[in-house]
Amino acid sequence: MDIKGVISLSEQPVIIKQIIGKTLKAIRIKQGLSQEDLAQECDVDRSYISMIEVGRNEPSVTKIFDLCKGLKIKPSDFFKMVEGEYEKTLEQG
Repeated sequence: MDIKGVISLSEQPVIIKQIIGKTLKAIRIKQGLSQEDLAQECDVDRSYISMIEVGRNEPSVTKIFDLCKGLKIKPSDFFKMVEGEYEKTLEQG
């Protein structure tokens, strides 16, 4: 982040990937699902879920919709949570 507390354009993709992963993990754990459980629901490998959760993989919008279906939540709710975490990150800047 620069001295103004604003996330630079080069940092945004990394931070957004981390927030998506953090949000996915929080929802999954709250629902009592393992990475394997969610992977089976979404027909992906467990390592794919793990890579998203640690911010090393950026899922496509289509895959996010699949993950939301596996978590039984609306994609709009997921994106609202991601947006909320992003706003908190900006404020903490």
